[in-house]
Amino acid sequence: MTVKEIAELAEVSIGTVDRVIYHRGRVSAETKAKIEAIIEQYQFTPNPIARRLKRNRAYRFCAFLPRRDQDAGYWGQVLEGIRAGIKEIAPLGVETEIIEFDRYNLTEFHKASESLLAEKPEGIILSPIMPKKTKTLIDTIHERGIPCVFFDADLPGTEPLCTIGQDSFRGGYLAGRLMHLLAGKITKPLAVLDAHGEDYHITRRRDGFLRYAGEQGFSTVVREYSDYQGVEISVDEIAAFLKENPHLAGIFITNCMAHRVAEAVKQQKRPLLLVGYDLIPKNRELLRDGGIDAIISQRPEEQGRQALLSLYRHIVLEQHILPKIEVPLDVYIKENIPLDPANPA
Repeated sequence: MTVKEIAELAEVSIGTVDRVIYHRGRVSAETKAKIEAIIEQYQFTPNPIARRLKRNRAYRFCAFLPRRDQDAGYWGQVLEGIRAGIKEIAPLGVETEIIEFDRYNLTEFHKASESLLAEKPEGIILSPIMPKKTKTLIDTIHERGIPCVFFDADLPGTEPLCTIGQDSFRGGYLAGRLMHLLAGKITKPLAVLDAHGEDYHITRRRDGFLRYAGEQGFSTVVREYSDYQGVEISVDEIAAFLKENPHLAGIFITNCMAHRVAEAVKQQKRPLLLVGYDLIPKNRELLRDGGIDAIISQRPEEQGRQALLSLYRHIVLEQHILPKIEVPLDVYIKENIPLDPANPA
């Protein structure tokens, strides 16, 4: 289907179809509805290169995320996916600026937020972690009418164009089921280390785990660590928690810090089941060596890539995109851990 063919079907000029497609100039409501019906019927998609030529400038997107080295490199994996998406859409007239911030420094976060808004992007992708920090930014983005796609997490009370991520409650429930399957009979308490406890998706993981434990009648201990302390959870903090709770059967770590828990457990020579999140390099290594029993992965590279492509489809191609793209709950144990693409040997 071409613009010329749409014009013939609608019995109008090519110029009239062009004005409807690119929202330029006046067209009667009746004619506009007729053309839009034909576009919908034949699933017509404008040529993105032609659209850019008509605009005479590139589209500008921004990706806003924590520094790539933070959270044991998890955000570096997201960034890899974003860069893959950039390579796909750059030839089609889209420029993407990547803005990283220090999630443990409020001043630096605000500076990065100001830089983001100063770019005046036509679309933004971000992870709505740290609700006390990001809610105001998201409200400003909405006030300015900038389409926004979330990845990695969700935040109630906001209205993103699309959210890409897992069902966090189901992820926590799955963690409880995994621990049960791996342990068999559980007679001692299970612990939840709720790192980044302010984040909505983290609390949902915790709640899912506690739901499973409650249904099975397991005793639980919950310890929440706040990222507003300005640092990531340390091995010493975990070691202190272990000493306070000498009779645990296992621990669920709600974020990527399972490797630090494994280190503390090893120091104390404690036989504990460990289930965590994210197949970052350190967790991969410990999973392979038996220091971690299971990891739930959320495909961070694919989340970053899909977030950018969803924004492109909505803004450039004017396609309908789903409000929610759910990422599978991938489970890895020692026997099925995939090769590390950075170190295939």
